[in-house]
Amino acid sequence: MKSKKTYTAPDGVTWNVSVQAPGSSNAMILFRHPDGATSRLDRYNWIISRGPESRSVTARLDPKKVLEGLDAGTIMRLFHRSMPVSRRDPLKGPELARGD
Repeated sequence: MKSKKTYTAPDGVTWNVSVQAPGSSNAMILFRHPDGATSRLDRYNWIISRGPESRSVTARLDPKKVLEGLDAGTIMRLFHRSMPVSRRDPLKGPELARGD
């Protein structure tokens, strides 16, 4: 059974949290927007591990263990410093540039 975590932002949106692209010393934390219609609203951040895997170029972090190790405070900090997965479409107009 996979671990599942969420983060509820101050604006009330509840994001699904997952771990992607695990390496030997880092992994991407992906915040999936609940509308599911587009990845344009998804966000991401990276965590750096100093565990034993980080000393081996052939090792990989276990995504499930990484997710289980994230507490609510860490998830909040990662979200607040996260970046959009893709840029806003400049052809859609200025209202999207403001996040409306």
